[in-house]
Amino acid sequence: MGISEVLQLICGLALFLYGMEVMGESLKKSAGSSLKTILGKMTSNPFKGFLLGLGVTCVIQSSSATTVMVVGFVNSGTMTLLQSVGVIMGANVGTAVTAWLTALSGLGGDEGADAVAALEWLKPDAWMPILALIGICLVMFVKRGKKRDIGAVLLGFAVLMTGMDIMSSSVSGLKSDEGFKAILTMFDNPILGVLAGLILTAIVQSSSASVGILQSLTVTGAITYGAAIPIVMGQNIGTCVTALISSIGANKNGRRAAVIHLYFNIIGVAIWLSLFYLFNSLIIPGGFPFVDKPTNMWDIAIIHTVFKILSVIAIAPFYKLLEKLSRLTIKDDPAEQESANLLDERLFETPSVAVGRATEVTASMAEISCKAMVDAMSLFDSFDLKLADCIRDLETKADVYEDTLGTYLVKLSARDLSDRDSKQVTKLLHIIGDLERISDHAVNILESAEEMKEKKIEFSAEAKRELSVLRAAVKETIDLTERSFKTNDVNLAANIEPLEQVVDDLKDTIKRNHIIRLQKSECSIEHGFILADLLNNFERVSDHCSNIGGCVIEISSFDAMDLHKYLANIKQGSKVYEEKYKEYKATYSIVG
Repeated sequence: MGISEVLQLICGLALFLYGMEVMGESLKKSAGSSLKTILGKMTSNPFKGFLLGLGVTCVIQSSSATTVMVVGFVNSGTMTLLQSVGVIMGANVGTAVTAWLTALSGLGGDEGADAVAALEWLKPDAWMPILALIGICLVMFVKRGKKRDIGAVLLGFAVLMTGMDIMSSSVSGLKSDEGFKAILTMFDNPILGVLAGLILTAIVQSSSASVGILQSLTVTGAITYGAAIPIVMGQNIGTCVTALISSIGANKNGRRAAVIHLYFNIIGVAIWLSLFYLFNSLIIPGGFPFVDKPTNMWDIAIIHTVFKILSVIAIAPFYKLLEKLSRLTIKDDPAEQESANLLDERLFETPSVAVGRATEVTASMAEISCKAMVDAMSLFDSFDLKLADCIRDLETKADVYEDTLGTYLVKLSARDLSDRDSKQVTKLLHIIGDLERISDHAVNILESAEEMKEKKIEFSAEAKRELSVLRAAVKETIDLTERSFKTNDVNLAANIEPLEQVVDDLKDTIKRNHIIRLQKSECSIEHGFILADLLNNFERVSDHCSNIGGCVIEISSFDAMDLHKYLANIKQGSKVYEEKYKEYKATYSIVG
């Protein structure tokens, strides 16, 4: 094998790896919303978890990527450790799909002339140029969206198969090289074979890629079943390296999820490799007849798939023991209090999933901020020092959420996002700012309640009645805001703006009434200062709720106008707006 063949092999490997990367990333991007829906249905049922891992890995073409996501989910508390076991098993089987795709380049290799002619049209050489042409047209002439992503998938697949062909042709001259054959016979030793597969996969960080390299070597005719079987099994252990690296810095359960992936493959290799050589050496007379026969690309795909399926069959009934084994390996430290991270950057591996997780955490922040506001308003009925402390704690927690989410979303926005996900990230950045301000206003209202208690100030009966109506309107505004965001309900969000207008009207009316009472000496200027602060805080809270409601509507309607135009136009001639405004106006009336 000369220098030109070596360079050709390196070129083919580079194209193969690049094609796999482009295809996988484009598949994840085009299937973004679907992935979020699928991953949102996590379940403790191991069979459904298996199907989940299988499906997601078939889509994104990488068990390593799926397992890294699982580590992130477990680390963030979205998935329990036990739930992760089934998903990891499914991911291991799902990655076998790539081996079947790359085996297409070997169609027609060993069949008769008629069979070759019949299968010729199935070979990549026959239809790859068409896929490449469609792909480049979509990438060049479609600016954005799923069609462009699909074009990138087709181009990635074309590059992958081209790399596969180049690798195969670069090593085809080794068919008659006795030295090369002598090296490969070393891998008939199961330990050396497993180590070779493990090291190769650890280097390229993908079992699919290392299996593809092994498939390309089958054209030499020197890869026998005896050499291929231990190498393939070693490749399955090597693919665990990516998840183990990603678990560095994770909490204990996150690291345990990575260890489960490793143990699943080690145990599978130990069981089936031992049984294979036990039968080959002791039980079957003369050993398996196919051991010394050369393999082809399809044989490698079959070995790869059968091993994974047999491993699931052997280990699945004991999935709970696999979890216990991971806990024995990474033990709990009673002195260490661990908490799940709110967000995990490992999910950046699949940006659409990271966006979904950020949305869930933002919903938790909404719950915190809205609770702080509702509790603060209740202090005017009965002041409670413990509740006041809780409100301040909630405000501090909301600040932490904003900082964490803001940093996470800014980093996420730098990733290659779909248009929908990019828009979602932008809206979430706006929403967390509004939610943080709501919690700030809750503390402001708390401080007004404290001032009244300390100075023993009490509003007049009429002012109390008016404020109770305003508080009820603001409370409903907050409730609509929280529910509309959590459920992504456009109808609920649409009700926020007319109610916000009613809050503004109430504020103006209460101000006027206070001036009248001030003139009648029914209220003092000191009352007026506190009342003005309360009214301003209530109005600002309803404004922030209006902003969030507008964002919910924008997120749900992909082609919606920008937020400011929406909020301006909704008040101009909207029949629905007018009807809801009149309804809320009647409900929250302070007219005696």
